[in-house]
Amino acid sequence: MGRQLATKSRVLALIVTATVASSFLAACGGGAATEEGAGAITDTTTDAMTTTTLPGKVWPLTGLPLAEADELTSLRPALVAKIDAHPLANPQTGLQAADIVFEENVERLTRFAAIMHSKGSDPVGPLRSGRTQDVDILGAYNKPLFAWSGGNVRVTKAVNDSDLVNVGQSASRGKGGYYREKTRKAPHNLFAKTADLWKLAPEGSGPPQAQFVYRGTSDAMPATAAPAAGTKVAMDNMKVYWQWDPSTSSYIRFVEDLKRVSQPHMDTDGTQVSASNVVVLYVEYKRSKADRKSPEAQTIGKGLMSVHTNGVWVGGTWERKDRTQPFTLKDTAGAVVRLTPGRTWIELARNYAQAIVPVGVDPKKVAWPKP
Repeated sequence: MGRQLATKSRVLALIVTATVASSFLAACGGGAATEEGAGAITDTTTDAMTTTTLPGKVWPLTGLPLAEADELTSLRPALVAKIDAHPLANPQTGLQAADIVFEENVERLTRFAAIMHSKGSDPVGPLRSGRTQDVDILGAYNKPLFAWSGGNVRVTKAVNDSDLVNVGQSASRGKGGYYREKTRKAPHNLFAKTADLWKLAPEGSGPPQAQFVYRGTSDAMPATAAPAAGTKVAMDNMKVYWQWDPSTSSYIRFVEDLKRVSQPHMDTDGTQVSASNVVVLYVEYKRSKADRKSPEAQTIGKGLMSVHTNGVWVGGTWERKDRTQPFTLKDTAGAVVRLTPGRTWIELARNYAQAIVPVGVDPKKVAWPKP
């Protein structure tokens, strides 16, 4: 208990002083439901085309207004694509179409769990294997379709015994649109088509529940928020820098290449990977009982975290009582913090694996954290 209190005191002191250190922690809150009417618009005009939206209705995983033409589409289940994060897999296809992306540590590297609902991607990939930690991470998405290259016997059993719907390369039996891209080298060349994968949804499948609370146009930022130019996150053998870009009101992602040089993380559509929100959750990794070579993120319980949204960061805690519930994110005052409507990336980082980059400071002068 004494060690736990000392840890909390350390974190709160860092937040109060707003200094940046490699052992720094911060967080912002999100909740388990979308506020009715948040961000609702009657009509929006894009590229000279008028889209009628449904007042009070939003996409559950982004908080963005739901167009009347998409009302039927919004009833489909969430689709999770396990996308390769190895430098040889760059550029990926589909990360920019995902509503929420988890980056999780695997064996000496990371992997993405890209959760799609409002948009699809044909193709999507490269797709790789899953891990037992995916069962808990994805449990709050209401029996999502799980697209992956497969796994060993124990991991496959864990997925099949869960409420994730296995639409992987083998389980789809040729109906998931899987194919090997000839211009890439295996194993970084497996792709599928979300249009085909959604056709495999079981009868009675439903949409995911909302994962966060989003700010409306009149909602102020939390009193605990502080400006930040970005954040550095040290994942396993993967250094990630998220930079706030005021011109697009989003965070743009940079990662190291095979030569350990930081480069913009690009999608195959030519755009840099970006997000409206970046949530860094500090989680403990234990050895998986089913796959002892793999780390397993402990995403049920409590922990420390930081959220970056709209050019600021907010420190606090995360809590999750069971795998079927979303993460509840609260600031240091105990208030649930609302996110910016849009795409959200969640970094499942080890303790203190984050360093905040202050406004006006060269990111190169901010040391990478050493968790």
